[in-house]
Amino acid sequence: MRSIPFSPPDITEAEIAEVTDALRSGWITTGPKTKKLEQEIAEWVGTKKCVCLNSQTACAETALRILGIGEGDEVITCAYTYTATASVVCHVGAKLILVDCQKDSLEMNYEALEEAITEKTKVVIPIDLGGIPCDYERIYEIVERKKRLFHANNEIQKVYGRVIVMADAAHAFGAEWHDKRVGNVADITNFSFHAVKNFVTAEGGAMTWKSVEGIEDEAIYYQAQLLSLHGQSKDALAKTQLGAWEYDIVGTWYKCNMTDIAAAMGLAQFERYPGMLKRRQEIITQYDAVLKPLGIQVLNHYTENYSSSGHLYITRIPGVNSEQRNEIIIKMAEVGVSCNVHYKPLPLFTAYKDLGFDIKDYPNTYAHYENEITLPLHTKLTDDDVDYVIEKYCEILKSYI
Repeated sequence: MRSIPFSPPDITEAEIAEVTDALRSGWITTGPKTKKLEQEIAEWVGTKKCVCLNSQTACAETALRILGIGEGDEVITCAYTYTATASVVCHVGAKLILVDCQKDSLEMNYEALEEAITEKTKVVIPIDLGGIPCDYERIYEIVERKKRLFHANNEIQKVYGRVIVMADAAHAFGAEWHDKRVGNVADITNFSFHAVKNFVTAEGGAMTWKSVEGIEDEAIYYQAQLLSLHGQSKDALAKTQLGAWEYDIVGTWYKCNMTDIAAAMGLAQFERYPGMLKRRQEIITQYDAVLKPLGIQVLNHYTENYSSSGHLYITRIPGVNSEQRNEIIIKMAEVGVSCNVHYKPLPLFTAYKDLGFDIKDYPNTYAHYENEITLPLHTKLTDDDVDYVIEKYCEILKSYI
């Protein structure tokens, strides 16, 4: 029997050699490799600057703090997501507002988004779930229409003059929307390079942002460095310059920088990444060819308006409930195929129940979750592996559809 894991990291000798180079260099924390990775990401997505930190979560919280989001502010996102999207709002002391997803899509309900915007709303966090970009044109139309309600608390918010769009693009590194790479579409974009993502640095993430007249890109970059390194005015690399040991602590802040060991993996991944994205598209095409005709609902990863990063192959089985969904996942595991669920809605978790959220208020979110199964989709899969997954999935589903 085959054993097909859900999402193993795609690590080759190239990554091993780059990490070994970092280890032998004697520079293993934030240093030249991290700075190089930041430059390469910025150039690739089309922004002037990029900040690499130890997670997408750290990037998102850092962005909120740079924007001055805190107590008395509201931040809106969708109930159909992983906790990291929402928890950062709580970290900075703002009020979390959750809206339902759409009936026929995992994107947030844009009508609900528009209704949820108040005079306290400062940020909306759309989610590029599965690697598929949201409808950013619609989102920007909404925040422009509601800009009369926007009340800035500081200079950076005044420059935007409306609700700020901060994308959770944890899944979407490499995706494109209207011929622009994700990372240069939302006002601010946060990526994840966690071990199960398309692009891997073991743990890690990146923040990019569109340049805005009146805000210096270098100032945002410097503030992110301060927030991620204890408020220290010089990073370790800068302190190695002759006689440059002296530094200041300008704030009692955090420690969430990326190491050069992690960045080394990313630099090697970058060389291979276009081919990895192409391979994901090939696998999705294989899945779609068989599963779509059976009436299994899947995401559209590639259209004339956008191109997905192909991160997750999400399926929905018409007519099954959550218990039957779980049975199918167990049966797939019994034939050696590891599946997953993306995602258990936030209002089903204790932490969010304690914040006052009730799943009954998010019927579309629950309906999507109830019959959702995510199949393996990664670049370690062979064509034979994909055929095996399809064969076993179809065999098992015969009893349910």
